[in-house]
Amino acid sequence: MKPRHTHESCTPVREILARVGDKWSILVIMLLSERPWRFNELKRSIEGLSQRMLTLTLRNLERDGLVTRTVYPTVPPSVEYALTPLGESLCGPVGALGRWALENSPRIDSARHRFDAAAKRKR
Repeated sequence: MKPRHTHESCTPVREILARVGDKWSILVIMLLSERPWRFNELKRSIEGLSQRMLTLTLRNLERDGLVTRTVYPTVPPSVEYALTPLGESLCGPVGALGRWALENSPRIDSARHRFDAAAKRKR
């Protein structure tokens, strides 16, 4: 018999998916999967991402143990972000989800079109 999913058993999954599935985290994680990046490099590389949102995203990813933040004693101080082993382990599932989305995007667009057309006819 399959175990029942309860609110309590789904809470950790929901919280983690909300973190890694937010608007900016996936982009940051995928960039960091290439190599460590400095803050301003990340900011310039992600169109539409404000400094404040990047700061919050990186802080939350660091809090969750997915990213490390290293400060170098230069003038001005240089800060570099990298994935932790836990963050690296997320790249496989995220990459698979991205491939699935790209492969199925035409089917999803078609389904949306059919749904919207049917809804319009009902009005």
